[in-house]
Amino acid sequence: MRDSGKRQPIKTWSRACVISPEMVGVTFLVHNGKDFISVLVDENMVGHKLGEFSPTRKFVRHGGKMAKEEESASATAGASASVAPKKEEKK
Repeated sequence: MRDSGKRQPIKTWSRACVISPEMVGVTFLVHNGKDFISVLVDENMVGHKLGEFSPTRKFVRHGGKMAKEEESASATAGASASVAPKKEEKK
């Protein structure tokens, strides 16, 4: 029997399963094609599907050469702006 103090997450491959109100507070391990992502069901998730909370693709930012140049330019501008010149005090 399961101990009420120790709840084990439910492992599932069923991404199309619709979340019902009885599932609130339960943790699921939803398969995303490679790994199992932990999903704790909340009241706001009722009516949605489990797969919506376990993304299948990893976003690797847009751009190429231009984005890299813009990023390096903004990094150098931010670094020079953070170093403020010291003001001399008048006596």
